[in-house]
Amino acid sequence: MTQTPIIILVHGFWGGAAHWAKVIVELTRLGHTSIKAVELPLTSLADDAERTRKMIAQESGPVLLVGHSYGGAVITEAGNQPNVAGLVYIAAFAPDAGESPGGITGKNPPLGAPNLAPDSDGYLWVKQDKFHESFCQDLTVDEGLVMGITQKAPLASTFGNEISNPAWKSKNSWYQISSDDRMIHPANQAWMSGRMNAKKVITLASSHASLASKPVEVSALIDEAAKYQ
Repeated sequence: MTQTPIIILVHGFWGGAAHWAKVIVELTRLGHTSIKAVELPLTSLADDAERTRKMIAQESGPVLLVGHSYGGAVITEAGNQPNVAGLVYIAAFAPDAGESPGGITGKNPPLGAPNLAPDSDGYLWVKQDKFHESFCQDLTVDEGLVMGITQKAPLASTFGNEISNPAWKSKNSWYQISSDDRMIHPANQAWMSGRMNAKKVITLASSHASLASKPVEVSALIDEAAKYQ
């Protein structure tokens, strides 16, 4: 990589692009001036990957994709574009071909799983009164309250959507494990990061919302990936 890439941030379930707020500020402090954040519909992996591909296609230079949570599945599916220089997974799903986020979750169900509730339209929510303890227990109660009320629920069927051609098999990758994660079991994160031959894997003592509770450390990993030659 000879040109500093444009960083495209991809959010996960139960949050939108604004979940990256603290990381955006920190990356800017580190000197990154080309940062974008995708707003996913969370209606299917195909829809979300296509939205991300369209963002990638707007860039003529190299792109570094950063995915949090389900956003990791999205960058795994969308990251095979020729100008994608690398992938960074932040407490994220990194499925192989034929695997789905739901299938991986079933290997080691996380502590927060009982706090998910579907509605009559097929969307899956984290119960508002359980959001803080499930998703972001290392943030303040007030931050958890806002995240819980503004959460962006996915269609539950998205959990079963499978990866076709995983980009981490051909792209340089980095991974951050959250050791206190209650939404994606840390054992699943260790397993996924261990098989991808990542350039670097770090573990943070953080909740699922490491992008908000540990933005300095998360941004440092993204910065390292962006500067990789």
